[in-house]
Amino acid sequence: MSSLRGRLRATAYRTFYRLPGRWKRRIVRTVQPTYTIGAVVLVRDPEVSRILLLRQPPGAGWSLPAGLMDRGETPIECAARELGEETGIKLPTERLRPANPNAVVHTRGQWVDMVFETEVEPEDEYTVDAAEVLEAAWHRLDNLPPLTVSTSNLLAHYGIGPYRDYPEVLSR
Repeated sequence: MSSLRGRLRATAYRTFYRLPGRWKRRIVRTVQPTYTIGAVVLVRDPEVSRILLLRQPPGAGWSLPAGLMDRGETPIECAARELGEETGIKLPTERLRPANPNAVVHTRGQWVDMVFETEVEPEDEYTVDAAEVLEAAWHRLDNLPPLTVSTSNLLAHYGIGPYRDYPEVLSR
């Protein structure tokens, strides 16, 4: 039985490699899982151990400035754009640096977050996009508000938040 399976597999590979390149790419894209790419910004207060968090509709928890990349956009450009759109903080890409780890792969949800860090001086008010964001506020790392599950999972990679001591979160 396994020799028949091996012969069928070999025939399938030979047939696949004889196909035109664009057909092979289409087959691979159809069969392989696809991932959505987003960019996230971890904004820190340079003076105090605080991070900037957003409360977004439906308001079930706080999250980080983030969004999906547009076609032709680089991850760092997306991070700067989303930070500006969601908080009114306009920074050149040179002010953002890749976090370590820079890419967090969420295999269950099939998306990749490209994470960047920056420091900004706290302001009294932010120009939030009222359609996307209910409020933006600074929160101490030792006293975070209720976070969304995805934000808690992501922050654990940086030793922040309620899941930071749960190794099973980092091994997903």
